[in-house]
Amino acid sequence: MNPQRRRRLLLVLVLVLASGLATALVAMALQRNVAYLYTPAEVLRGEAGERARFRLGGMVEKGSFERPAGSMEASFRVTDGDAQLPVRYTGILPDLFREGQAVVATGRMEGGVFVAENVLAKHDETYMPKEVADKMGVAHQKHEVQVPAPGTEQQ
Repeated sequence: MNPQRRRRLLLVLVLVLASGLATALVAMALQRNVAYLYTPAEVLRGEAGERARFRLGGMVEKGSFERPAGSMEASFRVTDGDAQLPVRYTGILPDLFREGQAVVATGRMEGGVFVAENVLAKHDETYMPKEVADKMGVAHQKHEVQVPAPGTEQQ
């Protein structure tokens, strides 16, 4: 084989390997930063994985918010109407955070409690993140009870 041809072949081989390595590194970096959105019911069914990082979406359950005086640690429950999941967060909550409002939290499960790294609250009374609204709508449709029409009740 001609030495010049061998050099070209080696150069092409090195370029292919370098581009493959770069593609693999980019894919790994993107995979680490992806956080999928789950509702409490999906998390409790095990769809989110054990130690995976993900986003939890739903409504802050009324009467569930607790924060000890002088502490930055808050705990509350997020519900999708079908299931509730306890959440623990250390830090400053958004100004619009309150019970009965939509919330999306990013974090992971630890011992049956979702430990949030970041909490986002909705910005007005009519807004709920589309992903959360879609997932909560599907959850409610699955569990909707069909009511028979008047006069057609079974005995």
